[in-house]
Amino acid sequence: MKRTTLAKKLRIALAVMAFAGCATSFAADDTADAAASPAAKTQNEMKRQLTREATYMEEQLTLTQEWDKTFPKSDKVNHRKVTFHNRYGITLAADLYEPKRYEGKLAAIAVCGPFGAVKEQAAGLYAQAMAERGFLTIAFDPSFTGESGGQPRYVASPDINTEDFQAAVDFLSVQDNVDPEKIGIIGICGWGGMALNAAAIDTRIKATVASTMYDMTRVTANGYFDAENSEEARYAKRKALNAQRTEDYKKGSYALAGGLPDELPADAPFFVKDYYDYYKTSRGYHPRSLNSNGGWNVTSSLSFLNMPILQYADEIRNAVLILHGEKAHSCYFSRDAYAKLKGDNKELLIIPGAVHTDLYDKTDVIPFDKMTEFFRANLS
Repeated sequence: MKRTTLAKKLRIALAVMAFAGCATSFAADDTADAAASPAAKTQNEMKRQLTREATYMEEQLTLTQEWDKTFPKSDKVNHRKVTFHNRYGITLAADLYEPKRYEGKLAAIAVCGPFGAVKEQAAGLYAQAMAERGFLTIAFDPSFTGESGGQPRYVASPDINTEDFQAAVDFLSVQDNVDPEKIGIIGICGWGGMALNAAAIDTRIKATVASTMYDMTRVTANGYFDAENSEEARYAKRKALNAQRTEDYKKGSYALAGGLPDELPADAPFFVKDYYDYYKTSRGYHPRSLNSNGGWNVTSSLSFLNMPILQYADEIRNAVLILHGEKAHSCYFSRDAYAKLKGDNKELLIIPGAVHTDLYDKTDVIPFDKMTEFFRANLS
């Protein structure tokens, strides 16, 4: 359906009302219409139409009801599927996990990631584990991926995906059994960076965990270990990506970047082997996961080249806990992000011997007790 943006309609309506000297309320009723001039009736109807269009109607999503996670279901929590929408009008799908026994209103946590994964993978594991420890949690699919809505599919955006976290906070804030003053977030891998960006902008977030984090804007713009940090290298990327945009438009479809290979080359670097061991084996494979299958749209990378998401990390006032494996290829993202933070409510925990994906699903490595202590202290 073709939609005119609400902002544009509001600007037009306000201009019309200003021109006519109209100062009536958006709540004008039919009684007022009866006594109004034809011009005023037209203006009142326009205002009612704008009000109707400002009331969001969620997309109808197809949600799998059977348990299809990469981890076993806990008998300590209740689980159900829920949906909510972000301010761009995209409906997001989530798994809600709730302790079977609790008193009063709960502290709540929204979980997302890794980058290119779905809620049935690591995010769901984290959410269920934290629900076992007394929190109401949701693990959600980001816009354009998994069971969530949005077109075209397989797109990422530093802005929209940060908004996805904020939309999750919207949802949690209005749950009857949640204390809206006790909401935290967990971002895994690329969503660790998104979580820090959300923490910098959303004052409702009281505590943030970034686990085995990536700064996707930095790695896209500069390459791994900043090996491509030059204007020429970035220009070459922009040129290639914009050429791909033209090809996509000609063909009427979006080229996929491709996920991990079906067969691992013998000379693959360790971090590729690390990802392969999770996404392409029974350990973590999921049919809706981009990383397990065809990957992102090639042109998804464009916006990440120019939008550094940790620009205002030094202004985060809520509590932050950053977790990373000592031997992870990505550990420098966490160390550098932590160095940007200010305040005595920030902590970096390096887990000895752990690699990047150990913090996806290895319950003997992921410091759930530490996270529980952190959230209880900061969501009290």
